[in-house]
Amino acid sequence: MPSFDVVSEIDRQELRNAVDQAQRELANRFDFKNTNSEIEQNELILTLRTSSEDRLRALRVLLEERLVKRNVSLKGLEWGKVEAASGESVRQVVTVKVGVTSDKAREINKLIKEKGPKGVSSQTQGEQVRVTGKKRDDLQTVMALLKSSDLGIPLQFTNFRD
Repeated sequence: MPSFDVVSEIDRQELRNAVDQAQRELANRFDFKNTNSEIEQNELILTLRTSSEDRLRALRVLLEERLVKRNVSLKGLEWGKVEAASGESVRQVVTVKVGVTSDKAREINKLIKEKGPKGVSSQTQGEQVRVTGKKRDDLQTVMALLKSSDLGIPLQFTNFRD
């Protein structure tokens, strides 16, 4: 019976490369001179620090541009609140979401049950959803359905078996 898995992953190496590129451009750009701006990465948590809120917005745009160029989905980012840091500076914490949460898995299962073709079933397995069906065409229809619906997380389809 054909099946595939729905997962939400981020290429960690591409994330690291995008952050490195943004840091290099940050060092060279004139509008960031003497602002003590930096992007710090700790696994899947990014911290943006700079001197003012408008510089923070510019820093965010810079980071987003680098991520898009590296094909890292912006849907996987959760932007925290802008906080006042020591001195005159501000910071913002960005969390990179990985994995399908149980709420999102329920939402995916419900969507497949309501709008998917007959004979297709899905079940949650940890941080992924396994979708099975009788025909390959039905599974491809489900993939198109999931791609077209906005679930707020980046989705990938892996482990396709005939």
